[in-house]
Amino acid sequence: MSLIPHLHPPSNPIPKTPITTPLPSLTPTVNFRNPNAKHSTLTNLISLSLSIALSSPWSSLALPSLNSLPSQAPPLAPTTPFSQSKNLPIGLENGKIRPCPSFNPGCVSTNPKSSSFLFPWQIPPGSTENAVQKLQDAILTTQKNAKIQVVEDTPNGQYLQAEVDGGIGRDVMEFLVKGDVVTYRCMATKVNYVYPFTTAFGDSKGQQGRMKKIVDELGWYAPSFDSMD
Repeated sequence: MSLIPHLHPPSNPIPKTPITTPLPSLTPTVNFRNPNAKHSTLTNLISLSLSIALSSPWSSLALPSLNSLPSQAPPLAPTTPFSQSKNLPIGLENGKIRPCPSFNPGCVSTNPKSSSFLFPWQIPPGSTENAVQKLQDAILTTQKNAKIQVVEDTPNGQYLQAEVDGGIGRDVMEFLVKGDVVTYRCMATKVNYVYPFTTAFGDSKGQQGRMKKIVDELGWYAPSFDSMD
């Protein structure tokens, strides 16, 4: 007789329950008693929202493409005295003769804003009739290769524009005759610069000489600082 007991299986075996790992819940629980847990919950909410937004078919509408952003306009080229000298303004400005450009030393003007200022001419009494025609004749007589470009009536007087040979290139002469007063400007159309300097080379003596020849031919009065002494 054996002293080792025999083990008999139970008559009703315990059913085996499969071990499964529970999936984390997508619904976060907020523990308001623990501030660290609250911060972690907010972080999870943000991550979940971004995941849903990026996986949505409408996400491409929410995030703008780099190609859809408006392109910036190209930067403007810097303005220099040399570039300005390539486009000299001609004609009346607000019904008056323009001043000399600051970057053009080869210029004289009766506009008081000019650094190279000359006084307006005065037509003697009895000589104002056909003054513009007399002025044209004096220009053609005293100047080289003179060409009358514009003669027109304006609300501020009769405007005359002519081109003549200058020291280098062509000069532009402009006159405004109103009653017995003549305002004018004579300007070189070519401005010379000597590298590497950015200041234009030249002076207004040539223009002063041209205007003197014209007024002497006409016999009109040309005031000057010297005549005021």
